[in-house]
Amino acid sequence: MIKGKVERYNEQNGFGFIKSEAGESVFVHYTGIEMAGFKKLTPGQEVEFVIVEGQKGPMAARVRSVREEKTSDSEE
Repeated sequence: MIKGKVERYNEQNGFGFIKSEAGESVFVHYTGIEMAGFKKLTPGQEVEFVIVEGQKGPMAARVRSVREEKTSDSEE
């Protein structure tokens, strides 16, 4: 999985762009977002994703929020 941050996302049109840690801007469509309910992304949101070949070039798929997967570390 590649990590990145949402640059912008248009809720009405259901697409936007994610900037990968490598600095690449990747197109994302709402169909590539893995979350329950209304699928939307927020600028600055940290996400993980894979890049697949779409009809018009590379695009993000299997997009998940990093925050949902984090767990608190317990110190002993």
